[in-house]
Amino acid sequence: MAVNVYFVRHGQTYLNLFHKYQGWSDAPLTEKGIEDGKRVGKALAKIDFDYLFCSDMRRTVKTAELLAASHPTEIVHPEPDPAFREVFFGFFEGEDTATASMNIGLCRSYDELVSKYSVEKARDITKAADPFHLAENDAEFWQRMDKGLDRLRNLPDGSTAVVVSHGAAIRSIVSRYAKDKTLANDAPVNGSITKLSLTPDQTEIVFYNQLSLPE
Repeated sequence: MAVNVYFVRHGQTYLNLFHKYQGWSDAPLTEKGIEDGKRVGKALAKIDFDYLFCSDMRRTVKTAELLAASHPTEIVHPEPDPAFREVFFGFFEGEDTATASMNIGLCRSYDELVSKYSVEKARDITKAADPFHLAENDAEFWQRMDKGLDRLRNLPDGSTAVVVSHGAAIRSIVSRYAKDKTLANDAPVNGSITKLSLTPDQTEIVFYNQLSLPE
């Protein structure tokens, strides 16, 4: 047996729309972002989940609430956990992604940064380029995220959980655990679903970045 976890990327925010580094900064959901939350709740309607978690950022809490309201679940309020937060970009928070990516690694976008250096290395060079050195490097990110994954692994065997998290965070999990490492070259879209199967010592990426449940 295993614990089944559906990671959902939050709905579109205004900082997403404006192509800004978001990280631990926050912005309201756009109208599309609100619809993202409602749509993914309907997309997961066939899944009877036992737990609903999210990061402690406003955008994930709101998305999780919209998801729950559009799903047959009796769960009303998600349980926030800072372990599921987005990567912290430090000095580059809120900056235009093209400008920040050029300053970090001579790239035109975060996607290009990841493609050129990998998700893991992108964090390390972001911290190195941060004049305050406050951005999370790869080790700091995983020290936090592993606590969240361990919490999920320790749920009762056979449980199902939904976790509303963030693009770079979900991408990082896929980069670390997927057999096909090139999957992480593509960012999960807002409101997409990624399924994990967790045991105490194994992590399987069942599918990644889907807007509906695969048949």
